[in-house]
Amino acid sequence: MTELGAEDLVGGVPSLGSPNVPTLAPEGGEVQVLASGWRLATREFLSNRLAVVGLGILVFFVLACFLGPLFYHTNQTISNPLVTDGAPGATHLLGTDDNGFDELGRIMAGGQTALEIGFFAALMATVIGTLYGALAGLVGGIVDGVLMRLVDILLSIPLLFIVLVLATRYSATVLSQSLIIGLFSWLVPSRLVRGEVLTLRVRDFVVAARIMGSSQRRLIVRHLIPNALSVVIVNITFLIADSILLIAYLGFLGFGLTFPTASWGDMLGNAQQAVESGYWWLVYPVGICLVLVVMACNLVGDALRDAFDVRLRRR
Repeated sequence: MTELGAEDLVGGVPSLGSPNVPTLAPEGGEVQVLASGWRLATREFLSNRLAVVGLGILVFFVLACFLGPLFYHTNQTISNPLVTDGAPGATHLLGTDDNGFDELGRIMAGGQTALEIGFFAALMATVIGTLYGALAGLVGGIVDGVLMRLVDILLSIPLLFIVLVLATRYSATVLSQSLIIGLFSWLVPSRLVRGEVLTLRVRDFVVAARIMGSSQRRLIVRHLIPNALSVVIVNITFLIADSILLIAYLGFLGFGLTFPTASWGDMLGNAQQAVESGYWWLVYPVGICLVLVVMACNLVGDALRDAFDVRLRRR
């Protein structure tokens, strides 16, 4: 039997592309190559209809919010008191708000804000949480205990309370709120990654890497994080949804972005009395958009979790 070298291993698993790895060849000579884990996960994800619908909704909102303003030109910086609270019509497809801004253009601008903050905050929280959790799980012992107790202490403080306190002291911009949310949202990802690393660090390929003299940094970057990537990817989708909801909470409570920057939460907060006045277009369209985006993120996250969990895959 051919001996496998270090170049034939990827994360402790023999690489299918290596010339030293035997493959199964049925009668007829055609070589069967087993599908990779990522390919199986993709197939499982695409077989989930709700997940495909959720992904389609996210793609639609990304295109509509970022490309829509290029085709539907509106003024979102200077208010126009002559057209306030206008009903939907040919000029303004979804009417205007109490400042004279076009409501459809406002929804697009608010969608840009929500998606930018959601993606940026989720990415930041994921990077910090992944490195923190991987370090705690790999080192273990006293270091792991201290690091996790710090996480427990921070988790006992409501994130909304922290963000509200900081929002009263600093001007609310897309960058500042993204940084605030990202810097205080890494706690849950760190616990998830730590739990995954605790199971991976006793695997044979990690033990072999230790024996061969791999440093802690190399173990984390080359072996542990890539094998915990499925947990990280799933968690990103939920972090995006949580960040968008948190921004909506802040806007609704009056701690949103600085005027005239658009935010779905600000729009809902300013339109609290709109339904009683009959201005339905100020509430329902933006509320539906917020629900659809958050629901789509959760659908995609649930499907990714099922796709990456080998025990839940359909044979």
